[in-house]
Amino acid sequence: MADFIGVIIEESLNDKSVLSLVKITDTRIEPVTEHHATAWLNQWTIHTVAVSENTANNVAEKISQSLDPNHGSRKSGSDKSPVT
Repeated sequence: MADFIGVIIEESLNDKSVLSLVKITDTRIEPVTEHHATAWLNQWTIHTVAVSENTANNVAEKISQSLDPNHGSRKSGSDKSPVT
């Protein structure tokens, strides 16, 4: 089975324990700029993650339940894909 690859911004999580459900393959830290539109943060901790196909639905559900409810998601760029 193939892995799904994605990105999780740690600061978007209300419950960071969900990071234990994924394999973190890379981490980078970006200082927050005006472009990020998250003035309440000093940095973004951006994890590249892999999730196995057989656990992806369960992991996605747990991540969606752990998102910071005070700041929600926003739309980015012209593709209108959610950024969380």
